[in-house]
Amino acid sequence: MTMPPPSSPPPHPPYGGPVPPPQQPGAFGAPQGYSPQGVPPQGHPPQGFPPQGVPSPYPGPGAGAWGPPPVGPPPKKRLPAGAIVAIVLGSLVLVAGLGYAAKAGLEGATGSFPEATHRLTVPKTLLAGRYTLVSDLSDTQGKEIEDTPDFTVKDAKAAVGQYSGKDGAALVLSGMYGRIKNGRTTRASILRGAATEKDSTLVVRPRDFTPAGYGVTVSCQVTTSKDGLSTTTLPMCAWGDDSTAAAVALVTPETATTDPEDIDLAELAATTVRIRAEVRKPLG
Repeated sequence: MTMPPPSSPPPHPPYGGPVPPPQQPGAFGAPQGYSPQGVPPQGHPPQGFPPQGVPSPYPGPGAGAWGPPPVGPPPKKRLPAGAIVAIVLGSLVLVAGLGYAAKAGLEGATGSFPEATHRLTVPKTLLAGRYTLVSDLSDTQGKEIEDTPDFTVKDAKAAVGQYSGKDGAALVLSGMYGRIKNGRTTRASILRGAATEKDSTLVVRPRDFTPAGYGVTVSCQVTTSKDGLSTTTLPMCAWGDDSTAAAVALVTPETATTDPEDIDLAELAATTVRIRAEVRKPLG
């Protein structure tokens, strides 16, 4: 009986590598368990590396074509300092005038007004030199505040200053002084004016804070402001008393893109009452 010739041994892989196990062809000749693109069927996780020559469906940074899928959301972009200044100025410089205009009318027209006891200044620096005056706008944009009719304020004078801080921070002080019938109402009016400014949206409603050691209550809120394709988070606080009322907005490249709900308003309130102590001076 004639014996069949022995079968030929399988060819050696190049460079002496291990012999791959035989694969049962699937559709279009791809190895079983993989589509032609190298993606396993739905519900079956990939095992090991994809076949040679098939790109991985999970490219990752720094790992060539075989890296793991990226982890977490991409980092938020920092807003340039120049853009922050433009947005803060556009949103806040006229806040006082807008807020007082909302109260214009006969409300509060009757009755006596308190005597003026204090004025507001625009110093060269604030908070021990942390913020430096860039521009005193009291005689320019501040005229909008002085010229806005409001029957709850008499003899109004504006105090508006733009300040710069470390790492591109922008601070704006926008306020007035005179004879103010109801400081609490004026404080609320200032914030309402900011929230109703064009392209602004109120996200965190006003909350009252009374920082320890000052005996002054300020109201703080967070709005977002749209400028083209960018949306900026804009936190601010305001105070109001018988003689002075003002808003303070402080934005950094980081907070400009922060979720409004994550803004620490208590910290901004403390900063605001410290600024108030520096800029509010007795008449005389």
